[in-house]
Amino acid sequence: MKFYRIFQKLYQKSAHKMCLECEEFIKNKSKILDIGCGSAIVANTFQSFFDTEVIGVDVIDRRIFPIAFSLIDGKRINFPDNSFDNVLIAYTLHHSQDPIALLKEAKRIAKHRIFIYEDLPEDFLSKFICYFHSFSFDKFFGNKDKTTFKTEDEWLEVFKSLDLKLVHDKYVSLNFEPVKKKLFVLEVLGA
Repeated sequence: MKFYRIFQKLYQKSAHKMCLECEEFIKNKSKILDIGCGSAIVANTFQSFFDTEVIGVDVIDRRIFPIAFSLIDGKRINFPDNSFDNVLIAYTLHHSQDPIALLKEAKRIAKHRIFIYEDLPEDFLSKFICYFHSFSFDKFFGNKDKTTFKTEDEWLEVFKSLDLKLVHDKYVSLNFEPVKKKLFVLEVLGA
C-alpha cells in the first residue's frame, strides 16, 4: 500500500490520461468493472471522470481508495452475465496465471466493451525490461504466479479466438519508452 501512496500523483495523472483515451467509447453513468484494480487509483479516477459506478476486483485487496470491491480467485468472477456495461483490464493480464480464463469472464460479464491496456515485448530490449518487471513485481509483491507478457500479434490471436472484435487500438506509450504500451478496445460480439 505504501508503494502506491508514494507514486499516487503519477498514477492519478496516468489514470486521467486513460480516461481521455477511452472517452469516446464510455458513456457517463455506465457501469464499469475494473479487473485487477490494485490500488483502485484507476477505478477511482474513472468513477469521477465518467460520473459512473466502478467496481473493482482483484486477487488481493490493495486499495487505497474506498471503491466497491470484491475478491476473486483470478479465474472466476462472481457477477452475473452482462452485469456491466464495460470491463477495464489495465496492465493486469500479464500478471494473471490464466489470462484466457480472465478474458472469458470479462466477455461473459460485459454488455458492450472490454478495454485492455498491456505492455508489449516486441524487441530484445522490451523483452528484457518486461522480464525485469516480472521478476521485480513477483519478488516485491510476493506473486507466486509467474508474470508473462504477450506480443501484440499474440494478443490479437487470443482476441480472435474468443470472438472479441477489435474496434480500436492505440499506442499509449511515449516515443522514448522502450516498452510499447497499447490500448485495445474490444467489442463483445452478440452484445
